[in-house]
Amino acid sequence: MHALIVIAHPDPKSLTHAVAAHVLEDMSQADGTHSFEVADLAAEGFDPRFTAADIAVHLQGATPPADVVTHQERIDRADALVLVYPVYWWSMPGLLKGWIDRVFTNGWAYDERSDAKLIKKLGRLPVHLIAIGGASERTYARHGYFGAMRMQIDHGIFDYCGARVVTSELLLQSDAQDPSTYFETARSIGRVLFAASKQRDAA
Repeated sequence: MHALIVIAHPDPKSLTHAVAAHVLEDMSQADGTHSFEVADLAAEGFDPRFTAADIAVHLQGATPPADVVTHQERIDRADALVLVYPVYWWSMPGLLKGWIDRVFTNGWAYDERSDAKLIKKLGRLPVHLIAIGGASERTYARHGYFGAMRMQIDHGIFDYCGARVVTSELLLQSDAQDPSTYFETARSIGRVLFAASKQRDAA
C-alpha cells in the first residue's frame, strides 16, 4: 500500500506538522510492504490560484499544467489520501482549497458529461481527513461548525468525486492544552491505514 499525506501549513514547527509526523510515525513502523509520500504544499511552493488557464482545463479546452499533472500523478500512485490541515475560518486553508480546486479537475477527478450525467472517477480512493481547530468542542457544537465542514468537505468535495471518506477527525483545543491526545489520534490513523490494507489483501 502507498499513501499520500498532504500537509497545508506554512510553519514546519506547527501543530499541524507535528500531527502529520505522528501519522507518519506509525506508517514508518510498518512491515516494509507499505510506503508513503509527503506533499508539503507550503514548502513546495504550490500555487493555489485558480486562473483563466485553470478554467480552460475545467472546460476541457486545455490540458492541465505541469504542476497539476504532478499532483494528479501523486494521487494516482496512492492507495490512500491523508489531508492534515488547520481550520481557518471554519474550513480548510486557502492553500489546500486551491490545491483541490486546481488538481481535482473535470475529466480527471470527475466527468461532467454533456447529457448532465456525472461520472465519479475517484471511487477507488479512501480519504482520511485530519483538521486541527483552535476553538473548543462547545463552540463547534453550538454553531454546528463541524457538521457544516463535513457537508462542505466530506460530501461536497470527496463524495462528488466518488472518493470514500474513511476518517474525518476534528482535533480541538483541550482544556489542558495537552497535544498528546492529538498525537495518539494521529498514530491510530496511521495504524488504520495499513490495517485496512491488510484486511483487503486477506479477503
